Amino acid sequence: MNSKKKNSVTPLSVDNKEFDSIRLTVEGFVTAGFPSPAGDYIDNELNLKALLVRNESSTFFVQVTGNSMQDANIFDGDILVVDKSLNPSKDSILVCFIDGEFTVKRVSKIGKDFFLIPANKEFKPIRIEEGADFRLWGVVTYVIHKIQ
Repeated sequence: MNSKKKNSVTPLSVDNKEFDSIRLTVEGFVTAGFPSPAGDYIDNELNLKALLVRNESSTFFVQVTGNSMQDANIFDGDILVVDKSLNPSKDSILVCFIDGEFTVKRVSKIGKDFFLIPANKEFKPIRIEEGADFRLWGVVTYVIHKIQ
């Protein structure tokens, strides 16, 4: 039985009015190093939209299926925040459209060819064939996943 499952993404829609109304309270800060008394009770409102969305008209949420990007900490079931207005950099993680399917990968040029690069040693890079219907759909800006 092959346990490898390639990544694909499923677009999610979020009604902007509902998303605008999501407000969380930040109860304080925690250090990831040594304990600090500076994180005493702080009552600030956290606006998820302001935190996660740079360009509202070009930002989308997609849900991941598969494990080809697990070494980039992108797991099956995660929600990706994707901005279509950003230009990718060398190490950007991208949502791409290829021959009728969406996928999440890095894109790299090796020699004269371009490849979709997974972040899981169980998967091989995928050469983007000449003539393929290939589009860079957007740059992943955030990953939302459950810890436990």
